[in-house]
Amino acid sequence: MVYRPFRSTRRYVLAACAVGLGVASLSAQTPSTAAPVGPNPSRVDVFLGYSYFGAHGQVKPADVNYSSVDVGAIGSGAYYFNKYVGGEIIFAAHPNGKNDDVFTASAGPIFRVPLQGFTLFAHGLAGGARIDGPNSHNGTYFEPFQWGPTLTVGGGMDYDLPFFNHKFSLRLFQADYRYIHADFGPPATIPTSGVLGGRANISAAELSTGIVAHFGHIIPPPPVTYSCAASPSTVFPGDPITITGSALNLNPKKTATYTWTADGGTISGSSSTANIDTKSANPGTYTAKGHVSEGAKPGEMADCSASYTVKAYEPPTISCSANPSTVAPGDSATITASGLSPQNRPLTYSYSSSAGSVSGSNSTATLTTTGAAPGTITVTCNVVDDKGQTASSTTTVTVNAPPPPPAPTTSQLCSINFDRDKKRPARVDNEAKACLDDIALNLQRTSDAKLAVVGDKDSAEKRGDKLAAERAVNAKAYLVTEKGVDASRVSVYTGSDNGKTVTTTLIPAGATLSTSGLTPVDESAVTAKPRTAPVHHHKKK
Repeated sequence: MVYRPFRSTRRYVLAACAVGLGVASLSAQTPSTAAPVGPNPSRVDVFLGYSYFGAHGQVKPADVNYSSVDVGAIGSGAYYFNKYVGGEIIFAAHPNGKNDDVFTASAGPIFRVPLQGFTLFAHGLAGGARIDGPNSHNGTYFEPFQWGPTLTVGGGMDYDLPFFNHKFSLRLFQADYRYIHADFGPPATIPTSGVLGGRANISAAELSTGIVAHFGHIIPPPPVTYSCAASPSTVFPGDPITITGSALNLNPKKTATYTWTADGGTISGSSSTANIDTKSANPGTYTAKGHVSEGAKPGEMADCSASYTVKAYEPPTISCSANPSTVAPGDSATITASGLSPQNRPLTYSYSSSAGSVSGSNSTATLTTTGAAPGTITVTCNVVDDKGQTASSTTTVTVNAPPPPPAPTTSQLCSINFDRDKKRPARVDNEAKACLDDIALNLQRTSDAKLAVVGDKDSAEKRGDKLAAERAVNAKAYLVTEKGVDASRVSVYTGSDNGKTVTTTLIPAGATLSTSGLTPVDESAVTAKPRTAPVHHHKKK
């Protein structure tokens, strides 16, 4: 027997190609350097768990089978370069099998897809396996431990546990295909030492489950930022100022400390809000500075500044608005004036308008547009303090012209079906009469309206065009002869719909009928037929 230890080289090549293709395809999906959107996955994952090794293979040429190992342990560590791609090392031990033991160490790329609450992963690894056995003939012959190459391809799913700030996951399953090649030396024709020798190519399903611990994050915590604003930013001597700081990216598990300084007035505060007393400040522009810190590391502290102005006393100011700003003729609008005295002096309001009339003596007034022509009315709001200092502001109210009445439109009335009388398919029967009676009432109520009567044919009818015209003419004849409708108010057409019907459209004065798809009927070429057929007497034979 010829010993060929490299017979399975093609298996190595195929497995390596599979791993290479997986790396290429998943690497193509690696995101750009922009921050990933969605969950912030871990930087390092450590997995410990139970593993089952389902072996399928033999030691050749003795043809001794390997058996599965039901109890095993597995551990792995993965370091991720970004949200999707990383490197992984796996150690697995499957001792105390029925007749064999195997220990493996592998490394390779790992790829993951973080989802909301779950993570899918796939990996391809290569490494070494330390394997012995299998025993045969009641333990008479055996293979001692031997190192050999191993290839692994597989994947699984992790469930994010909601405990301990999501630091752990439950590996629901990890399913791998593992290939191991072991060379136990030349086969022994007559084993004297109990060693058979030979080679083994083992295909195995390695199934695992356990706990995954997460460390770090792909996206580092953003640095603390701090901004602050003064409210109000401009005051008069003695007016209070509130400085409000807004810190972002603070760690909720740490306690932040705040300090404040100001170069105008006296500032006090130990939280994100401080108060400035401006009694001792002269008119001018000043700066308040804030500092927040939750630690001594870079990114755990930040500063902010806000400027404020203390100014000399000024005259009052006023703003003016109207609600609504557009009204119909005769309607009213509420005028609201907002006056402000920098020194809180008492204020008096007055109003005037370019049209209509305005009344009011406090911060609100009413503009009445009765008698005003359509257009824009200017309202002036005035304020004066007890020192005689004044201010004015204007607002406008637009009086709309009355809208024109809506244009009349056509409307569909009832339709008539002519498929009941097979012998007289154009006859106006009793059901058609009921529809036409309603139409006649409509025409009586709207004496200036007209009516369009459209006859249609069934595609299977012989002489369909003639029947369609007769249906429209017979309907008109009933309205004219039996209901007294002026013939000039009724127009007849043939349509393009498929059916033995007549449809009717009321056309009010000023409305236009769309004749698309309609053909006017030449009434001189079509003779109206009466609703009732003549009675014929047949002689007895």
